[in-house]
Amino acid sequence: MCPRNNSRGVLGDAFSSTNLAQKSPPPCGRAIAYGQRDLIRPVGAPSPRRRGEGTKPNISSLLHAFVEKVDRAQPETDEVPLATSDNPAFVGSAYTQSFHKAVALMLRFECHTESWPIAGTFTIARGSKTAAQVVVVKLSDGTHQGQGEAVPYARYHETVEATLAALENAKAEIENGIGRSAIAGLALPCAARNALDCALWDLEAKQRNLPAWHLAGLPLPAPVTTAYTLSLDTPENMARAASAAANRPLLKLKLGRDGDAERLVAVRRAVPDARLIVDANEGWTPENLKDMLHLCKSVDVELVEQPLPAADDEALRDLARDVLICADESAHGLDSLSYLQGKYDAINIKLDKTGGLTPALALAKAAKAANLKIMVGCMLATSLAMAPAFLLASFADYVDLDGPLLLLRDREPAIQYQGSLMQPPPPALWG
Repeated sequence: MCPRNNSRGVLGDAFSSTNLAQKSPPPCGRAIAYGQRDLIRPVGAPSPRRRGEGTKPNISSLLHAFVEKVDRAQPETDEVPLATSDNPAFVGSAYTQSFHKAVALMLRFECHTESWPIAGTFTIARGSKTAAQVVVVKLSDGTHQGQGEAVPYARYHETVEATLAALENAKAEIENGIGRSAIAGLALPCAARNALDCALWDLEAKQRNLPAWHLAGLPLPAPVTTAYTLSLDTPENMARAASAAANRPLLKLKLGRDGDAERLVAVRRAVPDARLIVDANEGWTPENLKDMLHLCKSVDVELVEQPLPAADDEALRDLARDVLICADESAHGLDSLSYLQGKYDAINIKLDKTGGLTPALALAKAAKAANLKIMVGCMLATSLAMAPAFLLASFADYVDLDGPLLLLRDREPAIQYQGSLMQPPPPALWG
């Protein structure tokens, strides 16, 4: 389970009597007054009327109209400003945030699992699979819907069943008001947090009619080249797979078992011009580490992911190396960053490990500040899981978001790939 913090993000706080007393009324104070009454009654209950009053517009309509007016009044910028007591630059922006908190109180939540067949069998050092089992979260305010996808991973003691159960247990808190900053306070595994966080990003993007990259303060996304993964197999079969993918500029080899030296030599012979990276998935040992790194250098491998088990990676500290060493299983959230210093040159950021796009963005910024190279990676999943991860590409030195390319089919609408060139996700899919 992801580490839990004690921060609370109760989404009705902005409408509490204390907060209202501290703020001067907004221009549409009457609409907010209606909101106070509507927000405390059960969803679906009729709105009370005062004597002499006709039928009032519902709170959702009023709030949507208000926030659209505020948003139109704000100047176009590359980043969406956050209003604070020290930054009242945008009139009404605090109430804009209150609007989104209010809408959260009216959310409908659902989650389910899906199985997506893999094109063949996908094998790494820990085992093989023939299908990608994903969990999907959907959130609706009655007009807009946001969705997110995650992959519970056995390596981190997660299962699909336990992830779904944890999400269902948190349903009341989610539907009664949850913001992205409050997710870390829920007792959820990282995969569940990821699906929920990404669904909230998607929902807000659709509510505000703004792309998620804009909401995150990121540059306009551009197409990127993704690595293409070759499943662990015999040297002959991996060389054959590499030859079939020779037109792809960056190949990622799954290694981590006896015979890796032969696999490396066979693949390099099959594709003499391709860029190569390697993922040992914790499959090497302190005893064979130096020899394997030397071989990687001799066949022009650029980067090696997680050569040693996460619990046994102290042997990497201050080790002389001629290839980059990237943390994967050793890297999770922001709190793991200090652990990597002196052992790794790069970090593989996956939303299923960080617990969503929100903490992943914070980790990417901190990793850059720590002079670590960044790979943005993924589990085997559909385009819905790749879409929020794509936003991290602006930080990345390596992009490994080829999950849909390894599936028999993808969901629709899907991210478009021209070979290994990955296009930005369509808004109809996510964000």
